[in-house]
Amino acid sequence: RGGFRMIRILKRLFRLMSQYKGRLYLGIALSMISNILGIVPIICGVWTIKLILDDSNGAAVLEPVYVLQLTTIILGSVLLRWLFAYIRATRQDSIAHEVTCAERLKIGDILKRVSLGFLQRKNMGEFTTAITTDLAFFEMQTMNVVNNIIDSYIFLAITIIWLLCFSPFLGGAALLAVAISTAGLQLIERQSRKNSPIRQESINEMADEIVQYVRGMAVVKSFKQEGVASDGLYRAYHKSKEINIKMERNFAPCDALHRLGLYMGTMAITCITALLALQGKMELYMAIMLIVYSYIMFNTIESANNSLHILEMLDTVAEKLQSIEDAEFIDKDGKDVSINQYDIEFKDVSFGYDSREVLSHISFRIPQNTTTAIVGPSGSGKTTICSLLARFYDAQNGEIQVGGHNVREFTCDSLLKNISMVFQNVYLFHDSIRNNILFGKPDASEEEIIAAAKAARCHDFIMALPDGYNTVVGEGGSTLSGGEKQRISIARAMLKNAPIVILDEATASIDPENEHLIQQAIGNLTHGKTIIVIAHRLATIESADQILVIDEGKVVQRGTHQQLVSQNGLYKRFISIREQAEGWAIG
Repeated sequence: RGGFRMIRILKRLFRLMSQYKGRLYLGIALSMISNILGIVPIICGVWTIKLILDDSNGAAVLEPVYVLQLTTIILGSVLLRWLFAYIRATRQDSIAHEVTCAERLKIGDILKRVSLGFLQRKNMGEFTTAITTDLAFFEMQTMNVVNNIIDSYIFLAITIIWLLCFSPFLGGAALLAVAISTAGLQLIERQSRKNSPIRQESINEMADEIVQYVRGMAVVKSFKQEGVASDGLYRAYHKSKEINIKMERNFAPCDALHRLGLYMGTMAITCITALLALQGKMELYMAIMLIVYSYIMFNTIESANNSLHILEMLDTVAEKLQSIEDAEFIDKDGKDVSINQYDIEFKDVSFGYDSREVLSHISFRIPQNTTTAIVGPSGSGKTTICSLLARFYDAQNGEIQVGGHNVREFTCDSLLKNISMVFQNVYLFHDSIRNNILFGKPDASEEEIIAAAKAARCHDFIMALPDGYNTVVGEGGSTLSGGEKQRISIARAMLKNAPIVILDEATASIDPENEHLIQQAIGNLTHGKTIIVIAHRLATIESADQILVIDEGKVVQRGTHQQLVSQNGLYKRFISIREQAEGWAIG
């Protein structure tokens, strides 16, 4: 059963590398030939011993030509082995690197096309280890493991057949040694199968704890809770240590049994060949060759068997990658739909996260080139409406239309090319400011970038930086102020120039000094477009063509500012609170 499992894992790895199967098979063949060529110097050396013995006994004369021929054969085999090894290395060794690169890109594409719910169900540590640690392990180990196992077992099969040709006892001793070794390997394989997922889980847990600890460092320091915050991290480290120690203890007796079988095989072959030589049934030079060969044979098997444990770990990595690649695309039935009108309509839409309902049977329409403000208490479902429109999630019930088409008809790319989003919490990539703006339109010219930056009121502060547009910002934009990051995100959206703009609390945390600049930038961004704005500031809400008041996942009021303030309800209370908050003064 263990042999079938090994074959199954190898087949899975071969499927991952199927694009390069020609190079893969060539490399395996060359590696196998190189191993066989490694035996040639031993045969020649033993034959030389025979010639020397024959010459000393007077049975034959050791001619210089024989020495020259044997030397030429040895040199030729060494050079051929080097040549085949070189060809294999240049043709095959890069396969794992190419596959790993392709897998990383594939995972990136997959994450762009899955529901955000898929990302929330898996922790950050799992994704981090999948793309970094797991794929790095796959990259460094796969080709060595595949070559070791396949070459060694083919070599073993040829060797046992050869030994059986000399003597059934020799072949039988080799088969018995392999049987004992295989029993140990079966136990190793069981331990690996049981422990690999546990080990993988501990790695994911460590990565997740590290990410949380680093991201929460500011909170940790401000509350002086380094010990409390690091408890989870230390527990994850300790758990990983205990798991690895336990694995080593479990492997030790199994590995000892497997090695015992190999050593017994070498000992048995040595005793049998010595006995055959003493009985005159085998010449001395042949006995020496078989004894030396037995050590090489079992050393080769030992090397391959050490790879079986790594093979199980590679299978766990492949399983994890498969679980990500099997994720259902949210736009799997979508098409590349083009639209020329940009009105938006929600029809009896309901949605919830897991078992918690967030939106309940909401319906509204946003005409093209109008501004709709969405207001309501925290947690009422405002941001969820925008997420459903952008199809970060799919509604459980009802229908959302853009330009007369159900959003389910679109691919993610063909839908989102019509939408620009500016969030309250801006994320900038650890890259130059130019590339962060270019994210909105990768093929934009330098003139377009500068025009967008000027319209977003961020050109002046960018030019004041040491490297201007080439200035590299920290991860998440940590080297810039909140207002600066916000204006760069608006420049990015402006460069995209999408006909629908979603502003999710885009000015909520902006300081008064930058507020007028942000408002000017937003005005430039939204001119002549279909706008959805989630906001609490009165200036933004009052000018909207339509206001939707959301409470507990339902549209409880709708209308213009003047219509809603004349009604008793949530909006009027909300405006009263905002007027008090925004009208305060220092006495």
